[in-house]
Amino acid sequence: MFNWVIAMTKTAVILLTLCIATAVSSAQTITFTNARLTNREVLLRFSSTGQVRVDFTTNLAQWHPLLSLTSTGLNQHLDSATPYLSQRFYRAQQLTGTSNIIGDWVTTTNGDILIRPITHASFLMTWNGLVIYNDPDSPTSLYTGLPKADLVLISHDHGDHFDQTALNLLTNVGCRIIAPQLVFNGMSTQLRALTTVLTNGVTTNLLGLHIEAVPAYNANHPRGNGNGYVVTIGGRRFYMSGDTGGTQEMRALPNIDVAFVCMNLPFTMSIPEAVTNVRAMRPRVVYPYHYSASDVNLFKRQVSNDLNIEVRLRKWY
Repeated sequence: MFNWVIAMTKTAVILLTLCIATAVSSAQTITFTNARLTNREVLLRFSSTGQVRVDFTTNLAQWHPLLSLTSTGLNQHLDSATPYLSQRFYRAQQLTGTSNIIGDWVTTTNGDILIRPITHASFLMTWNGLVIYNDPDSPTSLYTGLPKADLVLISHDHGDHFDQTALNLLTNVGCRIIAPQLVFNGMSTQLRALTTVLTNGVTTNLLGLHIEAVPAYNANHPRGNGNGYVVTIGGRRFYMSGDTGGTQEMRALPNIDVAFVCMNLPFTMSIPEAVTNVRAMRPRVVYPYHYSASDVNLFKRQVSNDLNIEVRLRKWY
């Protein structure tokens, strides 16, 4: 059973006291006390213990996961999609066990995708049992309790993206790695055996995914040395920028559903450069990552909401 509560419209927040019972397999009741912010985002507030999944719907017929989390008390989550929706309803389900992977969810036509930021440019995605890591980086303690990789994407050979200690921890003989040539050249024999080299503009299909290597370059990253990637999963197109400046290739990428975009001078883009390129690309959702001390709140404000781009700010450090 579920506890679900809030609907919102573009003109007001409507609190519906529809507490239809409690979360599954527990006597714990999860009650939302939500608030609509001046930018029309909704701040979800609820108290719980253990692992919880929050679901959403716009029509009360089809529910989809929004986020999974481990809770020890009061939780707050900013739903940054609501400025672009006429209404949104939420419910919470207590999960069994303690080893569920936490993170955001993205709905596809063939199974939902979980996204878990890890650190800097490193994140995990799972889809229908498939485990994908992007640029896994040390410390390896960050991966405690996380599953081995089926696929690893490596953007380039800098140490905060190509970390053989992390790769040795996360890979096994059945894993596949996609990397540029310079990364392959620096690999151990064991890792080379798992790796397919992609150069800019080359595509491949594996594990039910379509992977495109796109150029990633600026003054600190010579063109051709590294890759960004566009990965199609369940019909959704995910863009991982790697380390890059604003490029015509990035701006021209079509139909991007979720973009992970770097921003930290002097290595990648400035905030204004990232804003310009994201607004030109127009992904449905963008995660600032690889941002170090950059002001991602400024990035979010300047992307604005006139183009229906949802900016998700998450903890990467």
